[in-house]
Amino acid sequence: MERAPGFDIPDPAAVARLEGQVSGVEWRIRKDLAALYRLIALHGWSDLVFTHISARLPDEEGEHRFLINPYGVMFDEMTASALVKIDEKGGIKQDTPYFINPAGFTIHSAVHMARDDAAFVIHVHTANGMAVSAQKQGLMRLTQMAMQVYDDLAYHDYEGIALDLDERERIVADLGSKSLLMLRNHGTLTLGPSAGTAFLRTYFLENACRVQILAQAAGDGNLIEEPEEMGNKVYSQGAAAFMPGMGDNLVWPGLMRKLARTNPGYDH
Repeated sequence: MERAPGFDIPDPAAVARLEGQVSGVEWRIRKDLAALYRLIALHGWSDLVFTHISARLPDEEGEHRFLINPYGVMFDEMTASALVKIDEKGGIKQDTPYFINPAGFTIHSAVHMARDDAAFVIHVHTANGMAVSAQKQGLMRLTQMAMQVYDDLAYHDYEGIALDLDERERIVADLGSKSLLMLRNHGTLTLGPSAGTAFLRTYFLENACRVQILAQAAGDGNLIEEPEEMGNKVYSQGAAAFMPGMGDNLVWPGLMRKLARTNPGYDH
């Protein structure tokens, strides 16, 4: 059976390499973003082709520019050259054999445009993140890892698949100044000024959700949730984990070495 027209997805390893065809800044951001996609897949947090990680590029001709995944490319095969440059409305601003899912950028565009520190935005649909997002109380202060992100976590009520551009205003309002967002009955989102910081926030939030689901198997009557005072203390103590340097200089280089060993090619 032949594919429907427009749905021939090129192998990302075979597309023309863009190094030297784009600015040095753009190429660096492309490599970091492609690496993020593969890291999300490596940790088992991808959802086939149905979630997105985006990055903000320097403005061009007075207009905002971003990078997002080509529709139909798996996270574990993403490359720097395959990523698609778009404007704030999801319009493609480069020559590319790919197309994108404009609806997928609805949430991301809202966050990028509202927050100067949102250089990278990660949105995932993990089983554990979705499970916690469906709980009335949301994330609980059950573990040290949960308390390290608890006070930086906001919530946004479910409004259906993100097709309505008007939802962007409500997402921004709910996110406020926080760096992590629980999308009710949907998934999670984190942002960061760098790929390393955004990834580290996703790592902490995802593991906090996973352990909560595991702990709840014992029944609510057997759970020990720490009080607000302890949560505030641990949040303050753990703030250094997300300061410039920790994700970028301590964790990110090791992650790049791991990718080089286990899944090379993201920098094509």
